[in-house]
Amino acid sequence: MLRFGAIASEMRSLRTEDLFVARLKLLIIMCQAYLDEYPVGRFRRQAVINNANQIAKEALEWDGRINRIISQSEYNTDYNFEHIFLQRVKLLAVMAKSFAQGNPMGHYRMTALRDNIDYISRIIMFYKKTSELGFIKVA
Repeated sequence: MLRFGAIASEMRSLRTEDLFVARLKLLIIMCQAYLDEYPVGRFRRQAVINNANQIAKEALEWDGRINRIISQSEYNTDYNFEHIFLQRVKLLAVMAKSFAQGNPMGHYRMTALRDNIDYISRIIMFYKKTSELGFIKVA
């Protein structure tokens, strides 16, 4: 029998960061599906809002932890990068909640959403292509 996945001896327990990135990837897929004009029904809207709320909350907590670490250390060059990344993540959450709540999305807002998705996807090395995600057509 073929076994796929990680080798048991190399596995580790799930961390908060793993769940954060998984939720972030899901939010990116949801936003990309919206941009590609997949239908956004009642349940999908609620899922987007719930996921966006959780992502924003975790990004805020993570940003607070980074601020405390930086204040204790005088030499940390990654702070600006991490801070900007977390600001982009929070912005993505706000944008997702906005379209899920039915607010109008004009050309410039859609372009900003697309640019934000591209930026975050490059950072977390996530390749999103909705045409390969068949489950989006179901809901």
